[in-house]
Amino acid sequence: MGPDAGGPDPGDPDGITVRDPVSAPDADGRPRRVTRRFPLFTRDTARPEGGGRAASGDAPAPARQWPVLTVVLVVGLGLLLTALGVFRWGTLLIGAALLAGAALRWVVPDVGMLAVRSRFTDIATYGVFGLSIALLSLMAQPDPVLEIPFLKDTLHFTVS
Repeated sequence: MGPDAGGPDPGDPDGITVRDPVSAPDADGRPRRVTRRFPLFTRDTARPEGGGRAASGDAPAPARQWPVLTVVLVVGLGLLLTALGVFRWGTLLIGAALLAGAALRWVVPDVGMLAVRSRFTDIATYGVFGLSIALLSLMAQPDPVLEIPFLKDTLHFTVS
């Protein structure tokens, strides 16, 4: 099968270039746009916006990924505190780490592997999860720091 039939392009060494049948044809009647999509499975994905290195390529790997390493290390410290019995401070630290990840995603142009989806989606996800974890840690029993009356009434209504 040749490239006109939608099969592999003989000029491509991998043999996986597929002509996109929906693009406008050129003067010879062949589609203009060429895509690297394979019909059965994905071989590659696009890098998310801001997913470039956070430091130059000459820097060692940890320095290039400092934003995600910062968030992961603070979450790890929060998990350690939680495991050692300091539940409220540990979970509060986890929530703060996710909020810091949202702030880093917003402020720093290239955050490396901290960029998972679009900038808006990452900020919204890190922010909602971070704020939820921080608020829940402040409301944890015994002796909650933060009391929200309607949540207490909702809990009593659903449990009883």
